Amino acid sequence: MKKSILIILLAFTTQTTIPANNTSDSSYADAFDQLAYNWSRTFAEVIQLAKKKHYKVADLEQSMVKAIDAFLTNLDPHSSFLDPKTYKSMLESTSGQFYGIGIVIDNTRKPKDKYLTIVDTIPGGPSDKVGIKALDKIIEIEGASLEGMSTEEATTKLKGPKNSTVHIKVLRENHPDLISFDIERDVVKEQNSMSFLIKDYDIYYISLNMFTENAVQQIENLLKKSTEKPHKGLILDLRNNSGGLLQSAIAIAGLFLEKGSLVVVTKDKTGKVTEQYVTRRDPIANAKMPIFILTNNYTASAAEILASALKSHAQEQAKKTGKKPLVFVVGTQSFGKGSVQEVIPVGNNCAAKITTTLYFPNNRNIQGEGIAPDFVVERCMPPTEQMQWFTKHYGRESALNNSIKTGDHKDEKKAEAPAKKGPTRWTERAKEMLKTDNQLRETISLINLLHTFLTLCPEKVCDTDKAVEQLRNSHIGNNSLDIEEIKL
Repeated sequence: MKKSILIILLAFTTQTTIPANNTSDSSYADAFDQLAYNWSRTFAEVIQLAKKKHYKVADLEQSMVKAIDAFLTNLDPHSSFLDPKTYKSMLESTSGQFYGIGIVIDNTRKPKDKYLTIVDTIPGGPSDKVGIKALDKIIEIEGASLEGMSTEEATTKLKGPKNSTVHIKVLRENHPDLISFDIERDVVKEQNSMSFLIKDYDIYYISLNMFTENAVQQIENLLKKSTEKPHKGLILDLRNNSGGLLQSAIAIAGLFLEKGSLVVVTKDKTGKVTEQYVTRRDPIANAKMPIFILTNNYTASAAEILASALKSHAQEQAKKTGKKPLVFVVGTQSFGKGSVQEVIPVGNNCAAKITTTLYFPNNRNIQGEGIAPDFVVERCMPPTEQMQWFTKHYGRESALNNSIKTGDHKDEKKAEAPAKKGPTRWTERAKEMLKTDNQLRETISLINLLHTFLTLCPEKVCDTDKAVEQLRNSHIGNNSLDIEEIKL
């Protein structure tokens, strides 16, 4: 009996470990197979126990799907298991037009989060039309809570036949109650960019929320337009851009970089280059035009590849050829997604989405690191309605009862002007938002300052590194302050 107990204890305490990556492939594979075999047996035993002992196994298929998904999501945040419905929906959305509600979602969402944050709405899309706002949090779709629901499953529920309706409930900041929306699904149009001329300062601005084939043509049109008159610089706004088509990012890079320039390579787990992508056309952008790229923590994947490639090539050209293309990154650290997922069909009409390689823009790592801005500018949101009301009624001397008035003030209260209706077109609303965008304003100040240096003392800003140093010395931004006490 004691001998039997000893054997059982040894069986539980002796485990196979997988060797580190620097060991041989054969030893790694052998250890992996041994562990997988041992735990597969344990998993099979548990399933049989559930069959015999559990009071009632309600949905074995769903339990198996969640078990496999748990294994894959434990490998990394972007690997997952696609059940038949989710896999079918994904195929439909990538093979042509798909019918959704037109939102950009937060790609930092964790599987256990009880909500899905809307980063932005697609201009003129279904959500935009019914009044969905950025930073709204979806907590319920068709009566189903998002708690425990994967992001893929949630986005699948939001899609459906054209003109069908999906019911959602959202949480909105500073709103006391849940807000319900009935949104009619429709084709999500590919209007992925907006461009403006900031006339007072001769600066072109373009925002890009997703990389598509259409986006390439839109940026090309703007660059051609920008050659019609002199201007101080271009602002490329990649905030809230979570990626899209890699080929689109490469094509856009080709509008700025010399033909044949390396944009990105992919490397496998051994560090071997598996693919490399270069520009295939002659650039049309003015090589002397300073480019300021706006990023935030929602700038990810293809957006990071483009930003990193443009900036690194500008630095390399300055050192090798003496040319001085100036590319700067402004805002906050980008997301840091440099992983590549491959969707592989498996049994039962399912698929496994598995991270297979990593992206290296112009051979530079972004995975887990992101892109550090040259000029850190945190976003300051406009004051809320409550704060505006408080300031109006309590934040001034004139708001106090019986306060002394000077000058010509009538005793009677002025009739309040009727509230102006907000702009209805997306571009008009975007212009209104940009007017209070402190990150954009800081970028305009930097462009003006750079233009002054280029005019008066160009030798101080002859390449990106020198320009960054000079601008940091002249523009405080979010720089830390070294303050020393003077004792009196």
